[in-house]
Amino acid sequence: MAVLKVIEVLANSDKSWEDAAKKAVSHASKSVKNIRSVYINEQSASVDDGKLTEYRVNVKITFEVK
Repeated sequence: MAVLKVIEVLANSDKSWEDAAKKAVSHASKSVKNIRSVYINEQSASVDDGKLTEYRVNVKITFEVK
């Protein structure tokens, strides 16, 4: 039986929500090993002059505790 833990991470990008999610996983993987999945919990964006300027995600990252 595996023991799994979930952490919540906030990340942003000036490119896309996908890029923000990739940044969240990349940053978390520096200190957390055995990442198994990521769940996009929430997405938001900043708007300036009618254009999206910053994409933000709130993700839940699941990893196995050994």
